[in-house]
Amino acid sequence: MTTPPGLDLSSLQSYLDDKAPGLVGAPLTAELVPGGRSNLTYVLNEVYVLRRPPLGHVLATAHDMAREFRMISALGATAVPVPEALLLCEDDAVIGAPFYVMARVPGVVLRHRDQTDPLGDDSRRRIAFAMMDTLAELHLVDPAAVGLAEFGRPEGFLERQVRRWSKQLANSRSRDLPAADTLRDRLAATVPATRRTGIVHGDYRLDNLIVDPGTLRVAAVLDWEMATIGDPLTDLGLLLAYWNVLDRITTGRNPIADGLGAAAGFPSGDELLGRYARSAPLSDDLHWYVGMACYKLAVVLEGIHYRYTQGQTVGAGFDEIGQLVPPLLEEGIAAINGES
Repeated sequence: MTTPPGLDLSSLQSYLDDKAPGLVGAPLTAELVPGGRSNLTYVLNEVYVLRRPPLGHVLATAHDMAREFRMISALGATAVPVPEALLLCEDDAVIGAPFYVMARVPGVVLRHRDQTDPLGDDSRRRIAFAMMDTLAELHLVDPAAVGLAEFGRPEGFLERQVRRWSKQLANSRSRDLPAADTLRDRLAATVPATRRTGIVHGDYRLDNLIVDPGTLRVAAVLDWEMATIGDPLTDLGLLLAYWNVLDRITTGRNPIADGLGAAAGFPSGDELLGRYARSAPLSDDLHWYVGMACYKLAVVLEGIHYRYTQGQTVGAGFDEIGQLVPPLLEEGIAAINGES
């Protein structure tokens, strides 16, 4: 067996044979999927997918495998496309961390412009609108109807988001970031009233989707590690941060969202919002949600930067991540002040 980083194939084979005999046949093979910046994803025997937390430093409450597994299990009966959830293991002894196994969904993950540039304007438009239709569909799901009524605490959700990400930053902070304190204080002082609650994905963007190349529809939504019940507009704010803000603060290749946004030939952020509004309501407070998204994204990237400085990341491209944090914080301040 060739063992990729973060897996013990021999131990995993024994566990699968015991808990799910016949699910994954021997010999077990695994390939690390490139492109992820957080949880690690592996393809098993070309037909199954295993997800586990990153190596090394892991923030408290982040990278919760049971949370991801429960969410995709609950959404399996809805119109929201998700992979079939197969097996959850919360025993660290098997591979060194909790993990879950799901079915592999055919399709393509669009991560880079060398994938999206050849698609053409019409195809990019169809994909972007399919992305927004799927997000609206998710936000219209009644959590109680799919057994997720107790999955989160919607009361005070936005206030807790500010506190949570402030705490996460404190746990990964290895350098001076004065703009982080400014943005945190502005966010805390201007929290809008939540107009509706629903399922929040927490990291919704094009490269967390599997697209069917034949129909250009969303075949599956991936990466549910931050999912909860709360204010759905936080998903829109984060999507706009990926779509608009990252393009403004990078030159050349965008190391986080290289194939996204109007600069990559997709519809503008305003067009995405218009498409979403056909199915689900918007708010006049979106500038706050974009500011919150910049703060959250800066904290996530600072955590990745911290792991990179400790030599605890797997793959290429991590050396550029830390450079994005200060300008993201400045963009967040501008958004919360209504300047962008």
